[in-house]
Amino acid sequence: MRVALISDIHGNSVSLEAVLADIEQENVDQLICLGDLATLGPKPVAVMDRIRDLGCECILGNHDFFLINPSVLHEYMDAPWFADSIAWCAQQLRPEDFEFLHTFKPTLEIPLSETHNLLCFHGSPKSNTDIILAMTPPTTVDELLDGRKATVMAGGHTHMQMMRQHKGIMLINTGSVGMPFEQALFVHSPRYLPWAEYAIVNCEQDVVSVELKRVPVSVDELIEAANNSGFPDATVWMKNWMLPGDLL
Repeated sequence: MRVALISDIHGNSVSLEAVLADIEQENVDQLICLGDLATLGPKPVAVMDRIRDLGCECILGNHDFFLINPSVLHEYMDAPWFADSIAWCAQQLRPEDFEFLHTFKPTLEIPLSETHNLLCFHGSPKSNTDIILAMTPPTTVDELLDGRKATVMAGGHTHMQMMRQHKGIMLINTGSVGMPFEQALFVHSPRYLPWAEYAIVNCEQDVVSVELKRVPVSVDELIEAANNSGFPDATVWMKNWMLPGDLL
């Protein structure tokens, strides 16, 4: 069993297409999206169309939930720009997009073999706004996993790729397709790394492995997509992207 996991696309169709092109070469048996498809990026409709056409299982991310339940936005963040960005995204989407969002699941468990399984969620099995980082204390991780057991547990939400062992569980974060963060727990606007992130979980002859992948993207194409979108946060979004040379 070979499963590709994508998450946190956030309206970035350029990075999504780069990741899907890479997945095409990977001979996977299944693709699962861990949520946060459309908001905070310039091309929400294009992303929704692409994921819907793939027919893959989707997990309900917190941003997906904000679109179908906007009244909960203030519980997560009070910043006016945030509410305005979610509202702009909602205005772009069509009735069929909201119908699609209502099909998303809070968690998904699939078998990898007779003895191994994969549990997928967005933030944690308890909540799509929970945060699990490499430095999260084990006692806190215990609480967030809510007694669930699996060989591999995979989430998104933090926009930070991660793999850690927790009481025998391979606990991973796929990172973000559309907005990979340079660092967690930022104070000012996050900086976006110049690639797209995803993961592959593989189980062959009862040997389980995980690949955390980074796919190059063209920052020029990202900027062009934002310039042509009418996206209200386009200027800030474009400035947040790092160039490959910034990492040297």
